[in-house]
Amino acid sequence: MSQARRLKIWRMRLLLFLAVIGPGFITANVDNDAGGIYTYSVAGAQFGYALLWVMIPMTIALVVVQEMSARMGAVTGKGLSDLIREEYGFRITFFMMIGILITNFGNIVAEFAGIASSLELFHISRYISVPGAAILVWFLVVKGNYKSVEKVFLAASLFYVAYIIAGVLAGPNWKEAFVSTFKPPRPGAFRDSAYLYMVIAVIGTTIAPWMQFYLQSSIVEKGITGREYKLSRWDVIVGCLFAVIVAGFIVLVCAATLYTHGLRQVRDAADAAQALRPLAGDYAYILFAAGLFNASLFAASILPLSTAYTVCEGLGFESGVGQKFDEAKVFYWLYTLLLVTGGGVILLPGIPLVKISVLSQVVNGIVLPFVLIFMLLLVNKSELMGPHVNGTWFNAIAWATTIIMIGLTIAWFVTGGGS
Repeated sequence: MSQARRLKIWRMRLLLFLAVIGPGFITANVDNDAGGIYTYSVAGAQFGYALLWVMIPMTIALVVVQEMSARMGAVTGKGLSDLIREEYGFRITFFMMIGILITNFGNIVAEFAGIASSLELFHISRYISVPGAAILVWFLVVKGNYKSVEKVFLAASLFYVAYIIAGVLAGPNWKEAFVSTFKPPRPGAFRDSAYLYMVIAVIGTTIAPWMQFYLQSSIVEKGITGREYKLSRWDVIVGCLFAVIVAGFIVLVCAATLYTHGLRQVRDAADAAQALRPLAGDYAYILFAAGLFNASLFAASILPLSTAYTVCEGLGFESGVGQKFDEAKVFYWLYTLLLVTGGGVILLPGIPLVKISVLSQVVNGIVLPFVLIFMLLLVNKSELMGPHVNGTWFNAIAWATTIIMIGLTIAWFVTGGGS
């Protein structure tokens, strides 16, 4: 084959990849949201480099779970809620929708808390930032179309590189970090309730239940079918790898600064950014704070959107940002209601935002196995998936993830259920 022919083939593959990129990369990275950043910050501040070992098995599990979700969307042309309703009936779907709605609402509140606290670092009142952000994301989603919304979300995803730069500027102990990434947890670690709580929170914020619903719906709305799926799979894999690398660097920067200097108590993600200033310099502080705002605004757009997708598909209503307001009234009104109430909670006095932020991630981890069980039952149905059912390794990893999360939750309750 000539050199010109090879270049032409690679150019065509690149163009096809660029055509399908979006859903996987966006979904994986939006989960590094305000609650996630706070959770990773606490993990680094409280345990130093000791929780970095979680990143490798978590990456494998994230890739497998996200790939399953995207594959189901491409092959069936239906969202996860749609499939659960069609295969298991309305009653089961209804109760699952209620659970997802409650879980996601806590996450939405955490995003607006991130917006408020990040801009307060730049002396902007939450009474200006929260309503302004809610209006901005409402117009973006309701008045935009799928392609324009996706471009904005992809641009927001790339801004997460700020955390990698902040991690380098913090000057971590690279040798210790490397060893901790590949070193098994210390003996007896899982008898420590606080350690278990943080492991569940880290996994719950990285492989959240809402992600599977949003990714599958996005694949369907983008029009990706089984024919394009081989290239779309790379969108999922690259997105997952980038998201976990960013998460690892957030743990790294807080371990290198806060943990090393004995600052173990972090009230919120903005508190972590503020504490970095005297330890890692103004640049690391600004990057961390700006990254927090970007992540919070990004997730405040997508989490209500994911919830609206999930509920409307499950209950049989029209959904999708490609629809006009009049064509999907329930979808857009639910999206609006979630934005208004989620932002409104932040403006109330005396709300325990820190507890909501971490607890929402722990709830994600507790709810995740229920979603994974439904996904595994569906993805292994040959009448739905044809030749695209799960292989042996995918089933083994996904079932292991489900069982481990159930085991961690039980162990946490047994050890006292503390944080």
